[in-house]
Amino acid sequence: MADARTRAIAAFDTLRRDFRAIQIPGLRLIKRRLKRLLPTRLYTRSVMIVIIPMLLLQSVVAAVFMERHWRMVTERLSEGVTRDIAALITMIETDPDGVDQGYISRIANELNLTVAIEPGGELPPPRPKPFFSILDGILADQISNRIQRPFWIDTVGDSNLVEIRIKLEDEVLRVFTRRSQTYASNTHIFLVWMAGTALALIGISVLFLRGQIRPILMLAQAAEAFGKGQRIADFTPRGADEIRLAGSAFILMRERIERQLEQRTAMLSGVSHDLRTILTRFKLQLALAGDRPELKGMAQDVDDMQNMLEGYLAFAKGESEEDVGHLRLSEVLEKIREDFRLKGKKMTYEIDGDDDIAVRPNAFSRLVNNLAANSERYGDALHVEARHTARWLTLIFDDDGPGIPAASREEVFKPFFRLDEARNIDKSGTGLGLSIVRDIAHAHGGNVTLSDSPQGGLRAVVRVPA
Repeated sequence: MADARTRAIAAFDTLRRDFRAIQIPGLRLIKRRLKRLLPTRLYTRSVMIVIIPMLLLQSVVAAVFMERHWRMVTERLSEGVTRDIAALITMIETDPDGVDQGYISRIANELNLTVAIEPGGELPPPRPKPFFSILDGILADQISNRIQRPFWIDTVGDSNLVEIRIKLEDEVLRVFTRRSQTYASNTHIFLVWMAGTALALIGISVLFLRGQIRPILMLAQAAEAFGKGQRIADFTPRGADEIRLAGSAFILMRERIERQLEQRTAMLSGVSHDLRTILTRFKLQLALAGDRPELKGMAQDVDDMQNMLEGYLAFAKGESEEDVGHLRLSEVLEKIREDFRLKGKKMTYEIDGDDDIAVRPNAFSRLVNNLAANSERYGDALHVEARHTARWLTLIFDDDGPGIPAASREEVFKPFFRLDEARNIDKSGTGLGLSIVRDIAHAHGGNVTLSDSPQGGLRAVVRVPA
């Protein structure tokens, strides 16, 4: 029994794999196109989930109900009118004294019909059938089955009357009746009620979904602002229980991270104070020892130690405590160009878009200065191109230095990584220059990438949200 069950399961798995392996031509292309056409926002998708089934259900109900109700009522009405016309024809043909049009007209009026007899008349040529008219088909079938004589009907147009002509032996009977007497003309009331109800339900659903989506958007905005190091206004979880749970988890996470950052900042402040005090004592003792050649190496070691300490502290502390403000990019680049000029090197820049950018001023200035200092240290010319659009701020640094090997362009962003050949961001050997640059870019929600420059050196591209 167990073996049979195992074989059945194995056969089912094989069948399922074979079915998945079947490739329908063009299916992947259709899936890709559908993904492009479908909306990506949760609010729009939620509205579609509510509206599309409702419209499909109402369409099916309307199609079935209308087809049955409309056809059944129209058949009964057309049958009644055809029966009355058949009775009039019988009276006309069985009258031994000849046709009394006045008598026939009075009887027709009692049946809500208007008749006229044309001696020697002929039927006009057939009219073109409308594209969609249930009345033409049903009324024509009723006349053919019950009266069984040549006929001509006119149901086209906006008139409230329907004309029917019946060919008798030597004359033509013309009958006029109201359209509502042969056709279910009150069906639009059902359509109006159905459409009105659907619109009301859709409106209620849209308002409800908007109220449910808004807390998710608020949570996303708070998370994005916190990820960029910005201060968050009072955020209170709202909405459904699941959304409130996610909001509460975000608040707890934010509080834990903020406490950790505060503890790290306090620890770094204490370490910085203690180490700087010791370095100050070293410098004071070296100064008191006088200008002695054997102490020059020690003085240089103290300076290098101080530079390394500043680099470590700057990388660990970052600029997370700084608020977002406005910075004029041209002022920062102009200072860099002046520094290049004083050192006998060339620096040019161009700004496409608004010069005023919304960033953390000190941190972003440091990012630009670090990349420019790297180009100044290892090259003779630098060109900076800034593109400020509605969504992105892109800075492109192109220099003519030795560049960085392609295999090491990601490694140089790791803290304390030292590039022994070509170049490094910091000659002092801390290996933190590009790490600080990328850390600042990430704090702004962007990134930094390296590639080959058209000038033969290194190209650094900084791209952050505007």
